[in-house]
Formats: sequence, C-alpha cells, structure tokens
Amino acid sequence: MAARLRHPLLFLALVASWLMLNRSYELAHWLLGAGVAWIALAWSTKALGTMPRLKRPGTILRLMVVVLRDIVMSNIDVAKRVLGPQDAIQPDFVWVPLQLRDPYAIATLAGIITMTPGTLSATLNHDQTELLVHALHMPDPQGLVADIKARYEAPLLEIFQ
Repeated sequence: MAARLRHPLLFLALVASWLMLNRSYELAHWLLGAGVAWIALAWSTKALGTMPRLKRPGTILRLMVVVLRDIVMSNIDVAKRVLGPQDAIQPDFVWVPLQLRDPYAIATLAGIITMTPGTLSATLNHDQTELLVHALHMPDPQGLVADIKARYEAPLLEIFQ
C-alpha cells in the first residue's frame, strides 16, 4: 500500500480529474475514481520514480505569473510578425547553457520555452548542460539567452535545488 501512495497529490489530482470528467460527485464515482487512480499509479510508479521536493511556493507563484504574462505577450507579438511584413521574422537557433541539473527542472524549463509562442525547445545536448532553442524572431541571440536564464532558469533553480 505504501508503495502505491508515494504520490498522494497526484492520486488526489487523478481522482479530482475523474470526478470532473464524469460531472458526478456521487459516492460510486468517488470510489471508481479512487480505484482508477490507484491502478494508474500502481502501473506508473516505476516510470515516475521519486518526485522532486519543490521549494519556495512564492517563487512558484511568481514564475507562473511571469510565464502566463509571457504567453499572452508572445501571442500578440507572434500574431503581429506573422501578419506583418516578411522581414519582421528572423528565425534562428541558439544554445542556452544550463545551470539546472535536476531532470524535472530541465523538463519544466523546456516546457515553458515551448509553451511560449515564438520559441521552441529543440533538443538537449548529450551531457544535459545546454538546451537548443529555436525562436521565430531572434535579432539578439545573447539577449534571448539572458532572458531565458533570468526569467525562467533562475526561479527554477530556487524551486528545484
């Protein structure tokens, strides 16, 4: 039993998702949702491994606000560039050196970059010290690297390490 409840927050999130998807909060759905969540976690425990301890909840909230703001502003910028003149787009790739070492932190950074319109995480080098990022418009590669490190990597360092 203890082995299957190594991820209690994930268990609760799965049960809550089940209830919302079924739009029913009857006891039978609670039990069925708990059973489905229990089985899903039992099957995926090896793949999940040990979940990281997240620190600094205030930093998590600040990072979420920054990311949401960047997503909205990037959507506007990308729309202007795509609908505007062709020379408003200067696509390029840049390697971003990473201080992050935790695989969950690196995956979170890659996800944030990919969720932000106009940028995409392309690959991670073999020793996981650099992330290749593609940008729709990159007149200043070092500026983009500095932004990624300051806006996303620095808070992730506080949260994961």
